[in-house]
Amino acid sequence: MDDECIHGLEGELCASCFPKAAPVPALVVKAPRASRAKLSSLRDPRPTALSATTAARTAAKSPGRAAPKTAVVREPRTTAAARSTSARIAADNVGEQRIYHVTHVRNLASILELGALLADANDSWDSHPAIDISTADTRAARRAAVVAGDGSASVASYVPFFLSPNAALWQSVRANTADPRLELDPLGSDAGDFVILVSTVKTVLAGCADAIDADESSVTITDGDAAGTLTRFASTAAAADRMLRLLRANPDSDALQNAELLVADEFPFELVTLVGVTNDKVRDVVKPLFAGSSFRPKVVVYPPWFLALEETTE
Repeated sequence: MDDECIHGLEGELCASCFPKAAPVPALVVKAPRASRAKLSSLRDPRPTALSATTAARTAAKSPGRAAPKTAVVREPRTTAAARSTSARIAADNVGEQRIYHVTHVRNLASILELGALLADANDSWDSHPAIDISTADTRAARRAAVVAGDGSASVASYVPFFLSPNAALWQSVRANTADPRLELDPLGSDAGDFVILVSTVKTVLAGCADAIDADESSVTITDGDAAGTLTRFASTAAAADRMLRLLRANPDSDALQNAELLVADEFPFELVTLVGVTNDKVRDVVKPLFAGSSFRPKVVVYPPWFLALEETTE
């Protein structure tokens, strides 16, 4: 927390102020080649399979002599790429994976008053968010899709999070491009008018431990849009961990940009560790909202999360 940049971000989060060091190639040391035994003279006969067998029999009859070494059959070698990928997946700490929920700044006050993010199908709603950019068809599709098979809860019964700040749906808002899932209002759908609520997988697992003990599907991972017909759901702890590792092994894949983490029913706001905003003006609007609440997440200005991708690479 002490190593903070001018944007209000921790050092490891801001790529502009704290660029990652260039990777250092691993030093590969070749094993020395075993030298051949030299013949004492040109007349010495070369050892043969027969002479080796004879020597072994002789050694067996003579207790004072050492027995010959037994040949070892080695397992077939795997490719370096396969070993590298397997090792990376096994060593990956999925608990550090950040999750992102995007909401309009005008929705934040009511969220803080409730003390939680509520799922669309949660019965506790008095009135739905002031700004909702999902189309009616999108909401209907998520109410129809189920998480763990016939008879299980619908996707709309879960609070959704992206696994990437560059999620495909959020990119559509940032670039102001048409997306059948979105109903963008020119007067209220500018990316700069939104805030990004950030947490981590390990924070969710710790904060929702009781719910997970009662029902493993309380925290579910998908490998695509949760309302998609081909999307797979990992609704047990083991399956969710495995899917997260596979998604993180390919950080630039379309799967990660469309994947979701779903939390059943509601998400306590105390589990939000960071709030991302686009500029100082929005931060000055957001910070006073927390002054009157018991929540104290870090509010940071990080423009790249709100710009179209082509603008962030210029």
